[in-house]
Amino acid sequence: MRVREARPEDAEAMSAVLVASITELCCDDHGGRPEALAEWTADKTPEDMRRWLAKASDRLFVAEEGDGEIVGVGGFNAGGEVTLNYVAPSARFRGVSRAMLATLEDRMRASGITEARLDSTTTARRFYLESGWREGEGASARFCNVRCRTMTKRLD
Repeated sequence: MRVREARPEDAEAMSAVLVASITELCCDDHGGRPEALAEWTADKTPEDMRRWLAKASDRLFVAEEGDGEIVGVGGFNAGGEVTLNYVAPSARFRGVSRAMLATLEDRMRASGITEARLDSTTTARRFYLESGWREGEGASARFCNVRCRTMTKRLD
């Protein structure tokens, strides 16, 4: 598996990974509520992926297997916020998210970002804590009214 910069031709596969990951792996967060799933995945279409790829302020990456199958999607913005870190259900617990997060942190450092932030779901909370991220005060409701925790990490 390798992590690389995403390209426009990856948009369909990226969208599929995001929707499958949210639907199948984030059940503790969306609770199977159709309205929550619809809201959370509404901006994860192939067209949205192409729009994100065209934005100068966003950096998107994919993790791909040796055969070229995309099994992870990650990204961050110029403000140092991790905006995406999702893994295909078939690749869960195989180090994809960890490799993606390491790449995102390295690329943010290289961009001069010294303080990173993200909003973690319940599903991902332990993963981020184990990766050296710290929880902030209070909760945010960033994903379809799902309670998330703001987390930060010094990157210097």
